[in-house]
Amino acid sequence: MTKDPAPSDPSALTRHIETRYHARHREQLPQLVAMAERVEDVHFGDEGVPEGLSALLRQMIGEMEVHMKKEELILFPAIRKGGMPGIENPIAVMRADHAGHEREVAEIRRLTANLSLPEGACRTWTGLYRGLEEFTLDLTEHMRLENEVLFPPFEMDRRPNV
Repeated sequence: MTKDPAPSDPSALTRHIETRYHARHREQLPQLVAMAERVEDVHFGDEGVPEGLSALLRQMIGEMEVHMKKEELILFPAIRKGGMPGIENPIAVMRADHAGHEREVAEIRRLTANLSLPEGACRTWTGLYRGLEEFTLDLTEHMRLENEVLFPPFEMDRRPNV
């Protein structure tokens, strides 16, 4: 996926993140889990099988759902209102979650040999790796938008004196 032009207004950016990234992650992950389970089951013992990938993706579903709900129910509404005292605390939590997601993306790449398909890979395996590539690119861009564009104006050490 290519980078979407994102709105610069914080309120519009939160809505863009919810509709473009949150909704998409909720679609992608269950499909990826199902494909990973199938690949791990059908090709059990074969060379290059990403053993443990389905468990990692299942774990990510839970972690990301909690993360996205915190944004949707707490942080984004506060940003839409122009901020609130102490907003840097939930932002710090979101940044820590993002660091965890970056480690999970690295683990996906490790388990899949950087998304390298074995010779003669079946359609499911091929589809899984294509889907993982799209998901990891989407997730990386999602986190970049939040970390580099959305969050900085609301963090105390980066706010202008008023």
